[in-house]
Amino acid sequence: MKPIKLETASGKPFSLDWSQWKPSEEAVLTFIRMRGQVLLIVKKRGLGAGKINAPGGRIQPGETPLHAAVRETEEEVGLTPLHLHPNGILRFAFTNGYNLQCHVFTAPSYIGKLKETDEATPFWCKERDIPYPRMWKDDCYWLPKVLKGQTVDAAFIFDDDVMLWRSR
Repeated sequence: MKPIKLETASGKPFSLDWSQWKPSEEAVLTFIRMRGQVLLIVKKRGLGAGKINAPGGRIQPGETPLHAAVRETEEEVGLTPLHLHPNGILRFAFTNGYNLQCHVFTAPSYIGKLKETDEATPFWCKERDIPYPRMWKDDCYWLPKVLKGQTVDAAFIFDDDVMLWRSR
């Protein structure tokens, strides 16, 4: 990717050379899918609080993305996803200097009992009714591909929660 030059929402210049980009942190998202529905959450705290997303969170030191996907889903909604499938990588650069690399997984089944936690309010949603307007703006570009079984590799630049740029 070529270096990017943009203006932030407040009009300040921002530039990024993706060839030099490194994540500040790595995270996971896990989409459990059953009978035409997908498990989503209303996130209660942290980055994206108030938005709809999938269960997920930061990868801990020494942890693999796969183990983090299982742990974060168990912690946030009480379910253990089974037969996880890796569906790609998302890279996020924020104009405040924070950089996040996210590993996306899907799971066709689970064990456990769904519960609300202090991190998330879970709910099942028909895949055709995903509430994209209440999600991060990038989701509508890559999530439909994941739900079709495709692998994604995409990059985005955000100024707070305003998407300024996306890879093609």
